[in-house]
Amino acid sequence: MTAVEEAAAPGSVVLQPRQLIVTLYGLYARERGGWLSVAAVVRLMADLGVEEAAVRSSISRLKRRGLLDARRDGEVAGYALTGGALEMLAEGDARIFGRRRAGADDGWLLVVFSVPESERERRHRLRSELTRLGFGTVAPGVWIAPAHLADELGEVLRRRGLAGYVELFSRALVPGDDEARAAVARWWDLDVLHDRYAGFLDRHAPALHRASPDRPADPARAFADHVRLVTDWRALPYADPGLPLDLLPGDWNGARAADLFADLAGRLAGPAQAHARRLLDA
Repeated sequence: MTAVEEAAAPGSVVLQPRQLIVTLYGLYARERGGWLSVAAVVRLMADLGVEEAAVRSSISRLKRRGLLDARRDGEVAGYALTGGALEMLAEGDARIFGRRRAGADDGWLLVVFSVPESERERRHRLRSELTRLGFGTVAPGVWIAPAHLADELGEVLRRRGLAGYVELFSRALVPGDDEARAAVARWWDLDVLHDRYAGFLDRHAPALHRASPDRPADPARAFADHVRLVTDWRALPYADPGLPLDLLPGDWNGARAADLFADLAGRLAGPAQAHARRLLDA
């Protein structure tokens, strides 16, 4: 079954070619100076069941979005990551592979902002960035997240020129009582998050059995599983910014999903990279 056929299977999500290409560049291009030839990307994507026409169309979209720059290496056409794309991937590395869960000794970060009506575009951009980083909404103009996001938020606000519109406050973590749990359930849509984690677990548990330590890895299968795993996972650490477990429902499945990701990524990364390097050097 190809990656495209798997994406159409019940309980799966359709991963767009452009999402898979971003993952490929994040996993395999940076060790090569951020550049990949078009032919190499086509070969890699073929192992994910994506046709060449869709690959070229997706690369063009990524170029228009400012993530890739057309660049030649001698007579070879290719695309390189832009500075903005490198920043985005570095930020994503910390979230995806350095997952942090708030604990009893952490606190909350409160964000209060006021943007004049005459600058409504900046207000929209600020709300979009807070949503993307996983902040919950307490009230209009008041957002909240675990305190460990302070440095990441500060860097994003600086890069986007939004720091002057924001006041940041910290407060102690509320113990895990019913009132605090109810507040977290208001600030984040926990039902949607729970369902997303459940879907992730269902989709990737079979790959864990295929990657059993007592059976030799199929490099091409490991490559496809790994790229799809990382692509599917990378939005979840933003939707759930490490909410404290003692304020979440007792049947919370986010920790199991994170453990599955870490375990499976650890098993697949080596054979997947070896396979990718063979294709890139072909």
